[in-house]
Amino acid sequence: MKIIFVRHGHPDYVNDCLTELGHKQAHQAALRLENEGIEHIFSSSCGRAYETALHTAKLLSKDVTKLDFIREIKWGSSDGKEVYKDGHPWDTSLYAVSQGYSLMDEEWTKKEPFCNNVVFSEIERVAAQTDEWLLSLGYKREGANYRVVGDNTDKTIALFSHGGSSSALFSHVLNLPFFYLCRAICPDFTAITVLSLSNEKGTLTAPMIELANDSRHIKSGGVSYEM
Repeated sequence: MKIIFVRHGHPDYVNDCLTELGHKQAHQAALRLENEGIEHIFSSSCGRAYETALHTAKLLSKDVTKLDFIREIKWGSSDGKEVYKDGHPWDTSLYAVSQGYSLMDEEWTKKEPFCNNVVFSEIERVAAQTDEWLLSLGYKREGANYRVVGDNTDKTIALFSHGGSSSALFSHVLNLPFFYLCRAICPDFTAITVLSLSNEKGTLTAPMIELANDSRHIKSGGVSYEM
C-alpha cells in the first residue's frame, strides 16, 4: 500500500478554512496527484484540510472520508506551569536544539519546562488511533512493526491533514521521536510525503519513505508559499 500524506493549503486559522492562496495551492496539489492512482481519499475533519482534499476529490471524481483522529493536535501547559513560549512543537524543538539537546534522545522532554506539555497526550492519542485506522486498511501493529492481515492492500490512498498531527503519525509508524520529526520533516503548505508498506499478506512490514515534504508543484505552478 502507498499512503500519500498532504498538508493543507495556506489557511485562515480563525475560520478554519483555506485562503484564496490556499485554494490555489490545493489546486496545484490536485494536479500533482492526478495520475497517482489514488483509490480512496481521507481527510482530517478540520475545514482547512477537508477543503484541500476536495480539490483532489473533484478532479478524480472521488468522495472524501473524514477522520477525526488526524485533526490538528493541541499543545500548551497541562498543569498551569510555564511551557517554553506556548509549547508549540516547532518552537520547542528549535529551543531544545539551541540548548544542545539531541532530538533523538527524548530524556530532555521529561524535564522542565517541557514535561507538562499537553502535546504528549495528543501524540499518544494519534498513535493509538493511527493503529486502528491502519488495521482497517489491513495492517495490524505488532511491536514496532505491522503485520499484513488484509486481502486488499495493493492500492494507493491519500490522507490530507496537518503539520502537527501528521508528525505525530509519522513518529509512531516510523518509530522516531516526535520532536525530531518536527525538524526533519517540517511540511510546507500542501507538501506531499509518501509512505509505502508491503502488500504481501502474513508478512511483517515497516513503512518505507518514498518521498518527504515535496512541494515542487507549488513552485512549478507559479504559486507562492505565503501571502
